[in-house]
Amino acid sequence: MSPKEIKIEESNFGSPEMETGRKRKKGRSLALSSFIVITAFLLGIIGGMFAIVITFSNNGQIAEKLGIKKVSDAIFNTTTEKLVLQESNAIIDASNKVSPSVVSIVSKSTYQNLFGQTVQAQGAGTGFIITNDGLILTNKHVISDTNTQYTVVLADGRSFDAKVQSTDPYQDIAVVKIEAKDLPVVELGDSDELKVGQWVVAVGNALGMYQNTVTQGIISAKNRDIQASDQSGSQQEDLIGLLQTDAAINSGNSGGPLVNLKGQVVGINTAVAANAQGIGFAIPINTAKSAIESIKSTGKIIRPYLGVRYVQI
Repeated sequence: MSPKEIKIEESNFGSPEMETGRKRKKGRSLALSSFIVITAFLLGIIGGMFAIVITFSNNGQIAEKLGIKKVSDAIFNTTTEKLVLQESNAIIDASNKVSPSVVSIVSKSTYQNLFGQTVQAQGAGTGFIITNDGLILTNKHVISDTNTQYTVVLADGRSFDAKVQSTDPYQDIAVVKIEAKDLPVVELGDSDELKVGQWVVAVGNALGMYQNTVTQGIISAKNRDIQASDQSGSQQEDLIGLLQTDAAINSGNSGGPLVNLKGQVVGINTAVAANAQGIGFAIPINTAKSAIESIKSTGKIIRPYLGVRYVQI
């Protein structure tokens, strides 16, 4: 007996026509869902804008406080502020503090030249007020000519005849006196606390033309020993223990203050290296403090010394 053949027919459940119908139905569902989500999102935006309109319409005070005149301003306009950081504020404050006490010292002298003509010469230097009744500290070489008339010009433009009160036999320091009261006085700092690299400010009558010129730099070195002289090479003087700075010190700055960023005087500008740039020297203020105390108490700069003196018989 031969085996029977059995024919199995495919069910319509798994037919290609059924699969196609399912995919179409699924696509319609996704499209409907996407449409609902997008519609809800748009309605949310419209509702939010409507709420803003209601808020600003009903409460004009809120809009006024925010500086908004229109709803469109609230939505689309922004305000940008530029913040400027001033790194030089400390230098500005130090300069403002010391400048009222810085003075210009102008000298006038008359002499005859080789042709017998009378010539009037004028020089300039700087000083700073150490007492409110008119004592002014400066360099000795600024007022070294005894046959010269000296005038002190204050920062506010007032001028006074000046008298040489005393000179320091040891350092390039001198004190002049003007007849005035209630003058602004500098604050003295501690030059021993200075560090190499520390910022300082120099104030002076640059070139004898630009009163109270401010320059800035750093302490380049300490305890420098130099041999200083005038422009002609005469009147040489050995100065020891000076501060070196790269703050610009020009002719006419001699006797002016070297100031830290607290506005305290830490040095007296006295010399520059003529064959270099950015090499200036100042006498430490602690060196001058004993002279200042001496002039305040005795009217003279008196320094004790140990050694031998001789006199010609």
